[in-house]
This record gives sequence, C-alpha cells and structure tokens, in this order.
Amino acid sequence: MPATFTRTYTASPAHIDELGHVNNTVWVQWIQDMATAHWDSVARPEDRAAFFWVVVRHEIDYRGNVSEGAEVHAETWIEGPAQGAKSLRRVEFTDSAGKRLVSAATTWAMLDRATGRLARVRPEVLAPFFED
Repeated sequence: MPATFTRTYTASPAHIDELGHVNNTVWVQWIQDMATAHWDSVARPEDRAAFFWVVVRHEIDYRGNVSEGAEVHAETWIEGPAQGAKSLRRVEFTDSAGKRLVSAATTWAMLDRATGRLARVRPEVLAPFFED
C-alpha cells in the first residue's frame, strides 16, 4: 500500500489569474513541488544522491478552484510498481470542505545524476514510499 505525503497550500495574490482563482500553471507547480518534497523527505540518502526525476507526462483533471486566501490540502502517493525508468504519481487537491478540486496523474522518469541518462527504477528505490 502506498504511503501518502501531505501538504497545505494557501492561494496568494501571485497565484490568482484574471478569472479570480488559482491559475492552472500554479496547480502544475504545486504538483511538481509535492513530488519533489515527497522524494526529498522519504527517499534514501544514497538514492537522492544518485538519481533525479523529470516529468514526462502530466494528466490533470480540474474539477473546481479556489480564490485568494483559500487553503487547499494536497496529498500525493506513488501508484504501483515502476515500469522501467518510469513511475506514476498521483496528486489530489481538496478544499477545506473535502471537495476534490484537482486530480493529477504524473509520469516521472528517473535519471542517473552521474550520466544524465535514464535509470531503471529498482524496487528498493521505491520501497520507502510504500507501507509494509
């Protein structure tokens, strides 16, 4: 079972677009921030030193939005085993009432820091992201 990572974001004036709510590019940034923070907080030190991740695909469903000053709760997890050098991550954002606002499935590819080339994701690299 995947272990989840959570964080809360507050919509600041810089996040708001001409429609008066959080801009889609901000949601994408928050999705990437969640993935990076989760990796940094859970991955083994030797894996953080040896590898880094790049996005190869974002699939995002926008079901709602929030205005300036509103808080959103974000939750992320790794979904299933890796496929070669790729891993699927889910991110969900909900408002204070628990309504799902944004759902994302992002595919990340792992690269070797020394070579800059794709690296096969071994099970032990993702093991810390799953509960026993």
